[in-house]
Amino acid sequence: MSNILQLRGGGVGLVLDCSGPGLPAVLHWGADLGELSADALLELRRGAGVVQDGNGLDDNRPIAIVPEYSAGWFGLPGLNGHRDGQDFSASFELTGVTQTGDGVRGGSGVRVEGVDGVAGLGLGLVVEVTGAGLVKMKAELTNTGSTTYTLDGLYLALPVPTEATELLDLTGRHIGERHPQRHAFTQGAHVRDNRRGRTGADATLLLLAGTEGFGFRSGEIWGVHTAWSGNHRSYAERGMSGYGVIGGGELLLPGEVRIAPGGTYATPWIYGSYGIGLDQVSRRFHEYLRSRPNHPRTERPVVLNTWEAVYFDLDLDKLKALADAAAEVGAERFVLDDGWFRGRRDDHAGLGDWYVDEGIWPKGLHPLVDHVKSRGLQFGLWVEPEMVNPDSDLARAHPDWILATGNRMPPTARHQQGLNLGIPEAYEYILERLDSLLTEYDIAYLKWDHNRDFVDGGNQHTGQAGVHAQTRAVYQLIDELKRRHPGLEIESCSSGGARVDLGILERTDRVWGSDSNDALERQTIQRYTQLLLPPELIGCHVGPPRAHTTGRTQTLSFRAITALFGHFGIEWDIASATPEERAELKGWVALHKELRPLLHTGQVVRADRGPDDVLVHGVVAQDGSRAVFGVVQVRQSVTSAVGRVRLPGLDPQQTYSIKMVTTPGPAARSAAWSADGGSVELTGAALASVGVLVPAQWPENAILLDVTAIG
Repeated sequence: MSNILQLRGGGVGLVLDCSGPGLPAVLHWGADLGELSADALLELRRGAGVVQDGNGLDDNRPIAIVPEYSAGWFGLPGLNGHRDGQDFSASFELTGVTQTGDGVRGGSGVRVEGVDGVAGLGLGLVVEVTGAGLVKMKAELTNTGSTTYTLDGLYLALPVPTEATELLDLTGRHIGERHPQRHAFTQGAHVRDNRRGRTGADATLLLLAGTEGFGFRSGEIWGVHTAWSGNHRSYAERGMSGYGVIGGGELLLPGEVRIAPGGTYATPWIYGSYGIGLDQVSRRFHEYLRSRPNHPRTERPVVLNTWEAVYFDLDLDKLKALADAAAEVGAERFVLDDGWFRGRRDDHAGLGDWYVDEGIWPKGLHPLVDHVKSRGLQFGLWVEPEMVNPDSDLARAHPDWILATGNRMPPTARHQQGLNLGIPEAYEYILERLDSLLTEYDIAYLKWDHNRDFVDGGNQHTGQAGVHAQTRAVYQLIDELKRRHPGLEIESCSSGGARVDLGILERTDRVWGSDSNDALERQTIQRYTQLLLPPELIGCHVGPPRAHTTGRTQTLSFRAITALFGHFGIEWDIASATPEERAELKGWVALHKELRPLLHTGQVVRADRGPDDVLVHGVVAQDGSRAVFGVVQVRQSVTSAVGRVRLPGLDPQQTYSIKMVTTPGPAARSAAWSADGGSVELTGAALASVGVLVPAQWPENAILLDVTAIG
């Protein structure tokens, strides 16, 4: 029986050579090759063998999923570690292969075992191809020796062919997350290390390698995501032989993981996605996430968050009026943001003292919660459990609970420090405080924030680095709260979008895309956040007319159309808005409620265009029966009018009626713009190849197109 295995799912194939004697190597990752015979798989291995170069090793081996220095891989080793300087290079022998058949929700998988008896190490490796076509990989390293093994890093990698000549990754900053950057995929390593203690506003959600000029709808692409919310690495590397890999793993600080005899370290999940065009690459993530048992199943409630409405001015009557206005426009969830707890009058004090401030709330939060509930709204609350202000009762009582190194305190950020949840007493304190709040009040939702990067993230009790333990403790804390409070939803917020990864999303229900509600900035932020996440997992709010973060003034229609393509919300003092503004907003909320069954289940599509003066994006129903597209005028076009825009992703055989949404709400909300006053009717093939004419727009405006199949 051949130990060359095919893992298949979602139109993707992974051919894994488990013949030994070393760790498995990937012979093919890409389009599904169909069911191959044992003989055909052997021929594939012969054809995919390693080419001998003029000055290479006599016995070149293919690159394993855990690349080994001992096997002649001169790039980044998959395993870095030692025993006080010894056993610095491992050479694993394959000892077991178990194919799981049906793997994750319709895919297939395999578990392999390897040992290095000399180094005293065991390695378990899980590789799966999900029903959506994602590759999932995870490794467990066991110390089978008699002394402690210091692990410096364990990284998993997938090969990419020489046809992949370009790299695309993402960068950004606070209120400007997830901007794309392209590079040539040349020899050497492109390494994206993150030591911020959280995913990072500048982190790349996906590191992508593809054929020249690949776009949203074209080009062969291979991408990788590291599903970890602490320090992490994503990298692409090409050696002198021309072979390339993309991979990732947790980035460990010095001495952070020391495995005792018999102990085990597990990597985070590493995800790989292959497709033709970025839309297909991201669609595999969307389909996988939507198939999870813990994916939100109820319609995503329209949120009103109080931050940009009141900031720290938490007057009960004002908040009640805001809740009244929220109910009037159709919101379904009211979230009280920062400032409700002891000593919190601004961002200088109070973090860690998670008790309702008696000076502001003599009767606790009950009067506000009761009023919110009486208006038919769910109640949500902002917390930042992983942080502490030096000016707090908690920090004064337990300064040793601050994440710090040596005899010094890290520089503060936003006047706060990290709270070391790796210390059991600190963990238990936070668990008790949050559990008490969730028990006393009917809280449906926590906005869970994390507002600073960790510097010198150490454990004062042990003197060791503490970011790994902190990340594990946060996961454990969220899991335990959800176990105790079934139905509780949690948002991952981190200075906006600085903690967006599939590790945190294994246990939370959405992410906050960015602290910027500027609709123009949000175009890029949401466009590239959706490379990884479907719209229903990304918080998108209608901000005030003048953006808090940029000072730009934008129309309500532009702000609302931007927020439609996500988990819709409002972050604006609508109690002081004009009646006309509230009436229009009510119409947009009603439209979102009508469209969200489509927006939160359909396929995200994006058109490839030349200059980025106009962006075209949409969501198409899985059966192709309906779609909604946004045509966004980002800046002034070079020509006087945009002209035609192509609408991708529709069923090419069906004929569609296209209408332009001009006024929100269920009554008379659409209009035609063709010369004879009727609706435009074209096939999906024509709309994808020719497109449809759209009116000229001023910059920072958007048109919404409602596309419905005829018959």
